[in-house]
Amino acid sequence: MTVLLAGCGDLGTEAGLRFAAAGHRVVGWRRSPEKLPAGIEGFAADLTRGELPPVPADTTAVVVAVAADSPTEEAYRAAYVDGLARVLDAVTASGAAVRRVLFVSSTAVYGDADGGLVDETTAPNPGGFSGRIILEAEQLLADRLQGTGIAPVVLRLGGIYGPGRTRLIDMVRGGKATLPTGSKLTNRIHRDDAAAAIVHLCTVDADPAPLYLGVDNEPAEMADVLTFLAAELGLPAPQAENPDAGGGRSGSDRPTAARSSGEPSRGGNKKVSNALLRGTGLEFTYPSYREGYRAVLAGVGVRHP
Repeated sequence: MTVLLAGCGDLGTEAGLRFAAAGHRVVGWRRSPEKLPAGIEGFAADLTRGELPPVPADTTAVVVAVAADSPTEEAYRAAYVDGLARVLDAVTASGAAVRRVLFVSSTAVYGDADGGLVDETTAPNPGGFSGRIILEAEQLLADRLQGTGIAPVVLRLGGIYGPGRTRLIDMVRGGKATLPTGSKLTNRIHRDDAAAAIVHLCTVDADPAPLYLGVDNEPAEMADVLTFLAAELGLPAPQAENPDAGGGRSGSDRPTAARSSGEPSRGGNKKVSNALLRGTGLEFTYPSYREGYRAVLAGVGVRHP
């Protein structure tokens, strides 16, 4: 099959390499296609403006994996809503034999569940503009593909970590991490398992469900993750945060700029289930943060430019 990747950052590129390794033709759209590795046919494309390249006529799966240029409401809307709309315009106008469009979403659409269980039946309740805009993009996908014969598939990913995504490691190593004073659940997925999930849902023979949650097998307390990282690094466990000092910074892998924008933490406090995704036959290379972070600390894998 031919797979079109609309958005080829680190995650999209890793998925593309896995599609190619399985024998599929992979076409990638990104602003700097010269950075794509062999195995992915790169085409220059800005999903937010300008004319998009032609969709290959034999394309059977499209993956939309975009990211906002900055942590602002305008940038999120341009990437997730406007960018997705333009990709769908190109796909539906092309007449290509597309069977599935997979949109990489986020568990940010759930907001904070006060530690409760979240699965595909849980009603979204975003706490900030990022979750609201991504949820709007999901609805756009469903509305635009209704009646076209193309199946929309949404993959809501938890916090991605992996090669080059070492914020928590860097905070622990630099002595800047603090342990939350109360329960602070985090739901994570290694970049490689997220890419494997994308490939799996695009190639599985059975018709996929319209929605899956992409997290590893073990929702974990952030304090446990930070304490584990300290032990792996041979460092003392981080100190508990001072609630009067506006703590909680360790609960997110997001950049400082994202926090300073007024957007609340996208993680929230919830226990996300991956049972539906695992039920499709997907097996995780890194079933918990322990295996995943050990691989990161051992230098396994590279972050794609």
